[in-house]
Amino acid sequence: MEIDGAVIWRYELTTNEWFKGPSMIMPRCVFAKASCDNFAYVAGGLETKNYIEVNTNQTCLNSAEKYNSENQTWKKLPNMNQKRKYCSGCYLDNKFYVIGGQDENDNNLTCGEFFDGKTNKWNLIPNMLKDIVLSSSRLPPLIAVVNNELYTLDASTNEVKVYMKGSNLWKKLGFVPVRADNQVGYGVAFKSLGNELLVICKKLMKIYKCFPHPDLEVLEWKQIVCGSGNLNSYIHNCAVMLT
Repeated sequence: MEIDGAVIWRYELTTNEWFKGPSMIMPRCVFAKASCDNFAYVAGGLETKNYIEVNTNQTCLNSAEKYNSENQTWKKLPNMNQKRKYCSGCYLDNKFYVIGGQDENDNNLTCGEFFDGKTNKWNLIPNMLKDIVLSSSRLPPLIAVVNNELYTLDASTNEVKVYMKGSNLWKKLGFVPVRADNQVGYGVAFKSLGNELLVICKKLMKIYKCFPHPDLEVLEWKQIVCGSGNLNSYIHNCAVMLT
């Protein structure tokens, strides 16, 4: 947010510079997002038109947009079935998934839905998070996709689970080597990098990785050597990319 309203910034890796990008059709915060190839998707969240409106009576959205990085333009997508904020997004099975969050009345949502570009429609998945203990802290579900399989870190139990697509159930794959339940999940990031899962603990400056698979009974984690120090325990945003 800037004085004149919400601003999009884009990073040019080749020049190591930041540039202001085109604004969303509907500026928003705490929304679901995902990317694939040259496209990025956003959905839901809270409407933000200017700085004054932040943390006031913001409208909960069910709208969605698609960004084309080649021509730097936004395209409006059909509205989702459900208004939702503090939700998570991912790209799975060539579809944009939006999972969990809260509705306009602050009720936790166990449903998910996905946008199918071939049909240009949203499809609702009832009870997608029925096996996950939902946090009351507005923490979006901690999810990551590796090899087209969806994983989640249950911050209440410190367990990693994989989504069994055919049965709409979650299979337990053991515990992570950090306390995700501290700070109700805000102290860790759960990300994918290539064919690996990453768990990042900012306070302890520790990163662990593993090679997940739905058929495994327990995941084997290996620590990555990184910096040292004791920093703020909250991770507000985290992005991982291959260069």
